Amino acid sequence: MVSFYYRKRKRCQTMTTTFASLSRPAQSNLERISTFMQLTGKVALVTGAGSGIGRATALLLAQEGAKVAALDLRQDRTEEMTATIAENGGEGLGLAADVANAGEMEQAVARIIDHWGRLDLVVANAGINGVWAPIEEITPEEWDTTLAVNLKGTFLTVKYATPHLKKAGGAIVVLSSVNGTRIFSNTGATAYSCAKAAQVAFTKMMALELAPHRVRINAICPGGVATNIRENTQLRNVEQVRQPVTFHNGPIPLTGNERATPEQLAQLIFFLLSDNASHITGTEMWIDGAQSLLQG
Repeated sequence: MVSFYYRKRKRCQTMTTTFASLSRPAQSNLERISTFMQLTGKVALVTGAGSGIGRATALLLAQEGAKVAALDLRQDRTEEMTATIAENGGEGLGLAADVANAGEMEQAVARIIDHWGRLDLVVANAGINGVWAPIEEITPEEWDTTLAVNLKGTFLTVKYATPHLKKAGGAIVVLSSVNGTRIFSNTGATAYSCAKAAQVAFTKMMALELAPHRVRINAICPGGVATNIRENTQLRNVEQVRQPVTFHNGPIPLTGNERATPEQLAQLIFFLLSDNASHITGTEMWIDGAQSLLQG
């Protein structure tokens, strides 16, 4: 034990001496590692960038040095996003497009290439909760809309980005959900849950297909997040089919009733896009404070 302690102490002393003996420029370079912008020179596409998770992600990627194409259905949101990125010293490109429209998505990616000449990172975030209703009441049109935005939108985003990602390698993050992957008790959310489950299957299929081209793809599965997506959820008679459950300490074991912030999700997305996750692909990650383990 004494011998081990002595060797460990000597090793620490040697490392300290080595660092102290470096010239000041060399020391400064080491000290700056933690603040180095990891995405400098990269071009990123973020869908649904006008609010919530997409907005937080676009701002963080720009902060880390990436040039960010902020895509949203609403033109005013894309303009506001690019202005905010510019105000913070970044470079952005606003794109208004419907992720479920093949022509619009193909054109959006073409604009990125025309503008910057490359595409390295993709965040397929755009999505809707859609209509939550008993199976007898949800219409085929409502079902199609939910799957079109959430699943077809992911497919189109990745499809048109892939030829450019293959050129130099890259990374993709797909925004799935705890619904359809671990939680199946939100009765009425059938269309949404099916789309989110399919996004994970899509991610795994793409991981093998894109791996030889050094393109990574992963999915994250958030639980409750403090965004405005609930305001866009249409609930119709779900109380008739939902099983009542009460969580005395709140539905999120880690925080009680406190949902995740968009910024917390942005940090995970950034990690998966960065070289820190260079050996991770085809994987889904839950970020829910253990909510899905309780509610599933």
